[in-house]
Amino acid sequence: MRLIWAVLAVWAIFGFAHADVRLDMTYLLVEQPQPPTLSGLDPLPDTLGIDGAHAGLQDNITTGRFLGHNYGLDVVRVPVGGDAVAAAQAVLGTTQIVVMDAPADILLQIADLPDARGAVLLNVAAEDVALRAENCRANILHTVPSVAMRTDALAQFFVKKRWDDLVMIVGEHPGDVAYADAMLRSLQKFGLKLSGQKTWAFDADMRRNAAQEVPLFTQDFGDYNALIVADELGDFGRYIIYNTWQARPVVGSEGLTAVTWSPVVEQWGAAQLQSRFTDEFRRSMAQKDYAAWAAVRAVGEAVTRTNSNDPATLRSYMLSDQFELAGFKGRPLTFRTWNGQLRQPIPLVHPRALVAQAPLEGFLHQRTELDTLGLDQPESNCTEFAQ
Repeated sequence: MRLIWAVLAVWAIFGFAHADVRLDMTYLLVEQPQPPTLSGLDPLPDTLGIDGAHAGLQDNITTGRFLGHNYGLDVVRVPVGGDAVAAAQAVLGTTQIVVMDAPADILLQIADLPDARGAVLLNVAAEDVALRAENCRANILHTVPSVAMRTDALAQFFVKKRWDDLVMIVGEHPGDVAYADAMLRSLQKFGLKLSGQKTWAFDADMRRNAAQEVPLFTQDFGDYNALIVADELGDFGRYIIYNTWQARPVVGSEGLTAVTWSPVVEQWGAAQLQSRFTDEFRRSMAQKDYAAWAAVRAVGEAVTRTNSNDPATLRSYMLSDQFELAGFKGRPLTFRTWNGQLRQPIPLVHPRALVAQAPLEGFLHQRTELDTLGLDQPESNCTEFAQ
């Protein structure tokens, strides 16, 4: 008898309250040329990000099966040098929910298309701070953390460790410079500063010369607590570790890193997500995979709660106080209403283990400690999201 009542209760909640709904999404990948690096040890999978989106799709389908909700996901690739705007125009003619794997400049061009005004574009690749500030768009939601969120996470760790004497090496790639700029802002935000900074401009083969060149390059830093490496391209940073003049920790783009996701994250149910992903795709879930998974899951969660496939309804719900996404990071994930950024903890890891997860204990905020990472509302001059 109890079983019968339980079934009736579930039917009352899901059967009568929900109707058949179908939502089709597109993953739009704008391929970029990859600059040469010193090492080929970390090849990028051809389906990076796409696999994460498909993992999120399967989770949506599993939930939707009980609710009469159906989901579809198309993948559109724009080759290097291709017309991304034209491809986006075609995509927007079929769906208004688009997972965007594109650099910031192309993302903005697409967001400004007339056909995109009512769309929901989910950014899973561009970490630029400006996209969450002066260049924000109301139709873009960000599931990838900004670079400022990652550098703030490390800065909190410096404060906890009392590492107040820091030096930094910066590469010449634009991504390296952007990371260094964000780090300088984070250090200032948390009352820290650099005592030295140098630009890495070597074109020699560090695989053979690191033991000779790096000690000399770092000798005039003197003593310090930790060396920050800004090498987002993954070019030279691996050769800095253990070759510095002073035996000190290396952090930043190498050594201790602040990441969106890592195979070493195993708590809070993450091991199950990692296992499902590895079983399905025969590799570890990478950072872009997680951002894409979160994007597709956020949409699925909104569909589940609103019983709607209307983009405006879904966006409104995702930006509301009712929205929460279980993201396997120990805290519910929510969107910031002032710039569309998904709040989320940031793991601090080395290749073999999770060291800590920001926000760290003691960093308080009147709204949520997660808002100590990245642009807080008073810091962001985004006006597109004004309520």
